[in-house]
Amino acid sequence: MIFIIKVTTNKEERALDLIAEHAIKKQLNVYTVSRPNGLRGYILLEAEDRESAEEAAFNLPYVKGIIGKTISYDEVKAMLEPSVETININEGDIVEIISEPFKKEKAKVLRIDKQKEEVTVSLLGAVVPLPVTIKLDNVRVIRREDEEENTR
Repeated sequence: MIFIIKVTTNKEERALDLIAEHAIKKQLNVYTVSRPNGLRGYILLEAEDRESAEEAAFNLPYVKGIIGKTISYDEVKAMLEPSVETININEGDIVEIISEPFKKEKAKVLRIDKQKEEVTVSLLGAVVPLPVTIKLDNVRVIRREDEEENTR
């Protein structure tokens, strides 16, 4: 059974450590304690039964309580498993930055980090080449490297 535990925002890691230590020390039937990616103020606890979950989180700093219903693995799968989407940007592509502070600037893609969903680009209008790392959803491809080679 997977339980949702409400904790103090920005203290999720500390609460997770305290619950794990408490469960180990008391030898409770707790299987996993995890902090889902992108979910602030909550951690997930997998335990055999509600009593084990409540005892693991009872009277600890930063822990506010257990939310009433249990959830299934399918409901939290997207938060726990990293998803690498197909990214339609390649190294060498020319992109336009669509967010501030470099909005409408053109840049050449140097590196792509699929795990972090970031792209490192070199601004074309800059006097000195300066690598800038920005989120993938803040750029739009305007010219492909392979298209450039075909027009020569």
